[in-house]
Amino acid sequence: MSPSPYPRAQQPRAQFQRPDRTRTIVRNAGEVLITLGMVVLLFVIYEVYWTDLISAGKQQDATTALDSQWGDPAGADPKRQDHFQGLGEGDGFAKMYIPSFGADYHFTIVEGTTEQSLEIGPGHYTKSAYPGQPGNFAVAGHRVGKGAPFNDINLIQSCDAIVVETQYSWFVYRMVPLAEEKDGWAEGKGKDAKCKGVAPLGGAYAKLDGQQIVPPTDGGVIAPVPPDDGKRPSKGEMASLMTLTTCHPRFSDKERLIVHAVLTKQWAKDPKKPNERPPELEETV
Repeated sequence: MSPSPYPRAQQPRAQFQRPDRTRTIVRNAGEVLITLGMVVLLFVIYEVYWTDLISAGKQQDATTALDSQWGDPAGADPKRQDHFQGLGEGDGFAKMYIPSFGADYHFTIVEGTTEQSLEIGPGHYTKSAYPGQPGNFAVAGHRVGKGAPFNDINLIQSCDAIVVETQYSWFVYRMVPLAEEKDGWAEGKGKDAKCKGVAPLGGAYAKLDGQQIVPPTDGGVIAPVPPDDGKRPSKGEMASLMTLTTCHPRFSDKERLIVHAVLTKQWAKDPKKPNERPPELEETV
């Protein structure tokens, strides 16, 4: 090893370098952004996936309880008529199917639209009609997380079936025409076989469209005669409607996406054929 060419006292000092302030700020900002990104990612995982798992369990419990109730002879009505009195918040009372979403799409509808009820599944607006009744059977559901039962309701097309099962009946609702489909309906899509019983509604329902986007303050969409403009046909002239509501766009509650459907058919369950299902459930394509 060669000796230093400098005497010990004359060896140069290492230069002291000040830290680059800009580099430090950028590094710290990057660490903060990474931390915030991880927090957001964990929140998304919780909101979208973890809450789905929790809601799936609650939905299964509600379905099991409803099946048990329907199968209990002690609670059966000898006249085989559905009764909806005495329902408590979160109680299941019907099942909903949308065949165009696939054979595995089905949810138990519960009473109420509180946050706790909607964590179980689609929730019935308590002051609206019940399945098959004149008026507006209105149901809310989450679009993201908590089971997301209404995640894809924007994909429902006019005449698509929404089938509701109660203890003694099957009710078939079909989405009414979109605003742009009304003109020439009879000569156009109205000729489709599955559109039988579906047409632009007149009178007090003239402004009713199959889908619409509204502010969250617009309660008229779930009124007995939507939109609520004060017109009130007699009960005998009132249509039997079903309305689905959810947040719009996804991951936001800025607006509401609305789907309106009209009752086109009712199938009474045959106690001698407990496994019989309506043919509309086969409309999966």
